[in-house]
Amino acid sequence: MRHRKLKNLPENKWYNLFEDFDLIEASFAMQYNIRLRNDDMTWSEFSALLKGIMPETPLGQIVSIRSEEDKNMLKNFTKEQHKIRNDWRSRNNKVREMSAEEKEEEIKKVQEIFSKAFG
Repeated sequence: MRHRKLKNLPENKWYNLFEDFDLIEASFAMQYNIRLRNDDMTWSEFSALLKGIMPETPLGQIVSIRSEEDKNMLKNFTKEQHKIRNDWRSRNNKVREMSAEEKEEEIKKVQEIFSKAFG
């Protein structure tokens, strides 16, 4: 893949392009038979292929664990799956990173939206 300034990063709250790059590489190899370190592709092609990663790939499996909300599924998670999910959520919980003032400001914004919508 060509090295260039990274702009227009694909946004997904369940994976991090840098932190999960090993999983992304493994998933591209598995799903597309593409070796990212040896391939010369454009950023837009990379982004499009990344958006199409299937749940059966290494990245897809981790994203499935991190994003699971079904209580019945969570009951059947292994300790390791719970650890993966909880670690990700604790590191990526934007609300926890907000100060009390920022939380209050966000609440005000939501209240204004409801006020405008429902009078």
